[in-house]
Amino acid sequence: MRKLLFVCLLINVFVQGRAQELNCTVTINSEQVSQTNQQVFKTLERSLNDFVNKNKWTNRVYKENERVNAQMFITITEYESDRFKGNIQIQSSRPVYNTSYESSVFNYKDNQFDFQYIEFQPLVFNENVFESNLVGVISYYVYIILGLDADTFSLEGGTDFYRKAQNIVTQAQGGSYTGWSQSSDRSRFELVDNLLSNTYKEYRIAMYNYHRKGLDIMADNNSTGKQIIAGTMKLFETMINRRPNAFLIQTFFDAKSEEIRNIFSDGPKVDIVKLKNTLNKIAPLYSSTWNDITY
Repeated sequence: MRKLLFVCLLINVFVQGRAQELNCTVTINSEQVSQTNQQVFKTLERSLNDFVNKNKWTNRVYKENERVNAQMFITITEYESDRFKGNIQIQSSRPVYNTSYESSVFNYKDNQFDFQYIEFQPLVFNENVFESNLVGVISYYVYIILGLDADTFSLEGGTDFYRKAQNIVTQAQGGSYTGWSQSSDRSRFELVDNLLSNTYKEYRIAMYNYHRKGLDIMADNNSTGKQIIAGTMKLFETMINRRPNAFLIQTFFDAKSEEIRNIFSDGPKVDIVKLKNTLNKIAPLYSSTWNDITY
């Protein structure tokens, strides 16, 4: 009996130590498609959930509580035979130290998503060959999610993940699918290229400072945490001065605008006038949100 218990404990430790990297929900919306048989969409949804959550994406060891929380919402706008067209919305978050709060890290909509899929077709990722645009796009965003999450916990911790995503982009260049081209505006190429570019180095420093040095200490020292987050906004100002309308800055505030408003609308004061001026300069699309900071 003791031997059996010991074996069970070992298995439990092994399973927890080998947990996959993502805790991701994939949802397929096919309401815009005139298709009476919805089974293919349900099968695709189940297959994608298994593909994302059961695949081992890295050699790193993740504990169960370290899995990255994420969602992928795929809206199908056109469907004929085995061809699908639509968009994909990707969201991810990470826990804040000493709280039950989940902070949004990535909130991005990719409108260039077309692929071929036959029901019950196995989804297999091969990092050396680009065989499926469906697998390629999903795998690309898995590595972007993992990279951004790692960047919030250690300075430039996501580099290896971005390299994996960049490799997928390189392999996709020879195909005819949209969203990968170097010449396209705000493409998958541009996103990962910017993340790895020294031109936008402040972005990754800001990701680390905002989350690890700012949010993660707010439960114990709210004032210092807020000051660090306010100071982090100046890094984006440096980026704007070098590259106006930088793509990465928009991706940051698409995920963070509501959170920033809430942080600075309560608790210890900072120089709100100065902060608003900075925010309106670096993220003018969210001026109405910044105007709601009234503390």
